[in-house]
Order: sequence, then structure tokens, then C-alpha cells
Amino acid sequence: MLVPAGMLGAGFAEATVERGLALGADVIAVDGGSTDSGAHYLGSSTSKSTAGAVARDLRSLIKAAARADIPLIIGSCGTSGTDDGVDWVADIAARVMAEEGLDLPVARIYAEQQAGTLEEMLGAGRVHPLPPLGELQVGTLESCAHIVAMMGHEPIAAALEELGEAGTGARVVLAGRATDTALAAALPLMRGMPAGPTWHAAKIVECGGQCTTNPRAGGVFVTIDHHGFTIEPLDPESACTPISVAAHMLYETVDPFQMREPDGTLDVREATYVALDERTVRVEGSRFHTAEQYTVKLEGARVAGFETMSFTAIRDPLILADIDAWADLLRTTLTQWVTDKLALSEDEYAFDIRLYGHNAVLDDLEPATAPPREVGVMLLVNAVDQATATAVAKVANPLMLHLPTPRMDYLPSLAFATSPAEVERGPAFEFVLNHVVDTTPLEMFRIERRAGGS
Repeated sequence: MLVPAGMLGAGFAEATVERGLALGADVIAVDGGSTDSGAHYLGSSTSKSTAGAVARDLRSLIKAAARADIPLIIGSCGTSGTDDGVDWVADIAARVMAEEGLDLPVARIYAEQQAGTLEEMLGAGRVHPLPPLGELQVGTLESCAHIVAMMGHEPIAAALEELGEAGTGARVVLAGRATDTALAAALPLMRGMPAGPTWHAAKIVECGGQCTTNPRAGGVFVTIDHHGFTIEPLDPESACTPISVAAHMLYETVDPFQMREPDGTLDVREATYVALDERTVRVEGSRFHTAEQYTVKLEGARVAGFETMSFTAIRDPLILADIDAWADLLRTTLTQWVTDKLALSEDEYAFDIRLYGHNAVLDDLEPATAPPREVGVMLLVNAVDQATATAVAKVANPLMLHLPTPRMDYLPSLAFATSPAEVERGPAFEFVLNHVVDTTPLEMFRIERRAGGS
């Protein structure tokens, strides 16, 4: 398996893809999305990557797959894996193929779910919460702007089988929301490789070069057999080591020894990691325990209000000597001014003050105790509509520009980062689903086969 990068649109060196082909790749797999950047991309059904960056990567990978006559698999298209995301990537792929004179068969796998269908499943007792959420309410489903189900490897394998029956040649599979590991696991499992080594290898390669000594250098190449897998970087100047490979089981997992997939649990407690040379690692001993019930995870996002942001900078040493007291004064004064000037109650809006350069990242866990040299103050207001959020931020404007501490006998002048100071961010989305559905591998997903140029 050739995994050129951790995400479509991230970019990679052409030479690394050529090296993967020369090593005998049977498939190219790359993730197209993530929830790392928050709920906005699912809620708005938009991509965090630019069309130009995605087109650049697609051009290289489609041409490589065509030359080698191997499949190209991309999952979680358009960042969040909505139906719009799949079609967006498919349209870019179609333009690339038209420009390159290629007409490869394309399968689109849609993962978006309708609230009404999920309500029926909920009523039948098929939907269950994952911590820390409780039982799902119908109103929560209805409030979501978009809901996706996270597919396992089976829909991808089914798409590959359908395309294979249609004729020879490279095939392109563009999947909606999928587990990161399903993309790399699909073809090996189709070819009869054991589940333990396959799922473990898929987990290690999910982020491309992150399991190497130089994550910026590109992707990885992994070979799976009936006893384990061997992994190496595609960049000859980088290396895989037992520590760099084993460490990736710590990444985005609740348990470093176990990881749940829709059809079961990967178990690496008895796995061994051995350096074959200075840049290649051999892994054996991985196991996979098939679950009694197949489950698919749901992700959903809804509008949580509208946001307006202001950002000012403080360099005044008197304020910085006790910046927490100044921030508390800002909170108290702003709350009172909003009541007096806008007649809003505290349940009609909310605001957050983040002190960048002081404790915005670690908050109360921040170990530093010395006064900061300078601080950026972010005010983030949330309200039921944009006009209200902006109105609250405007009330805060003179406070964020001139609010003195009680010990100051003058008005300080602080520094707004922008003019106007209030930046309207539009709707703010929040994740509200962390639930699984008792189902079968293909029930919740739709596969469409189309010619490359359509």
C-alpha cells in the first residue's frame, strides 16, 4: 500500500509516489478529511482544503494509479465526508482526468444520513450513546445541519469489486465519511490478508509520514502478509523506527493497545516491533477480535449560534502585572454594560475572553507565574443571531481599547488587530452526535458508479 500523505491536499513530493510505484504498490490510499478542525466543516458541508491543492494531489495520484493499473482510494472527501464533499472531489477529479485524457471508472460512496431514517432506528433501539453523551433525543437529530455515518472497509471493498467487474484498469473510489483505517484496509482484506496485521498496518499509515522520523517528508509504503507487515518511508532520507511506528498507536486512541472498528477491535498488546535495517520496521503479533454486533458511528453538527470576534493587544506593564484581575474586570463591566445598554439578559448571549500569551492554551494548568511581556485578548461573542453578537462586541469596544485597572489614574490605549474591530464569523457549529448504530456493513451507504468525466 502506498500512502502519499496524511491528507489529500497536504501535498507531497512526486518522487515519493514514483518510489512507491517502483516498490510494487497494489493500491494508493489517502484520507481526505478529519474532524480535527472542528464542527464547522461538517455543519457547513465545506472543505478546509483549497480546490487547487486537492487538484494538484489528485492529478499526481490519478496519473500514478493509471500508469500502474492500481486503484486509488480517497475517504472522508471534502473534509467531513458529506455528500457535497464527495461530489466536490469528484468534480475536481473529473476535470483533472479530462485535462489528462483519462477516463477511469469512478465510484462515489455516500455516507450522509437523513434524520427521519435515524429516528426510526432510534425508535427500534438500534442507536446507542458513546461517552460522554447520554441517550439520543429526536430533537437532536432534527437540529443537525448534516449527519454522516463513518463507514468501515466493506463499502469501499464493494465499490472496488463493482468497478473490477466493469473492466480492467485503474479505478478511483471517492468515499464519504470513513474511518481513517478503512481506506488502507479495504484492498488487503479483499485479497485475503488477516485482519490483525491489516488493521494494525492501516492504523500506522493513516497519517502518512507521521509514523516516521521526519513527518514532513511525505508518505509511507507498507507490505502486509499473513504474519505481519513491514513499513518504510517513501522519502529515502527519512526512517521508520520501532519507536516511531509503535508510537502511532498512541495517536487519537483511547487505549494504546486497542482500537475499535465497525466490525471489531484491533488488539496490539502482543505486537512486536523490530528494526530490519536503519529505516524499515517489521511488526508481528497483531490480533483482531470480531464484534458480535456490527456498529457504525454517527457524527452530526448543528448551529450553536452566531459569533462575532474582537482582538486587542496589551503591552502596558501595570495591566500585565495582574492580567487575570483585568480580565475579570472586563467580564464584570461588559456584562453590566450589555444589561444597561442593550437590555439583554445573560441567557440571550454568551462571551469568552481568551488571553493569548498568558493562559489561553493551558488555562489553569499553565505552570508559568511571571507576568507576561504582552498579551493578545480575544473576545468571542455568541448569540442567537449575528446582529446581537455584533452589538455585544461593539459594547465591549471601548473597554477593550481603554479599560484601566483600579490602580491606574489614566486611560491606557490598547491595540485592536483589525479595523473595524468587530469581525463577524457567521454561524458557529457544534458537534452533537457521538453515537453508534447497530447495522450491517452496507445498509447505511450508497454506491454510485460513474465514468471518469461525469
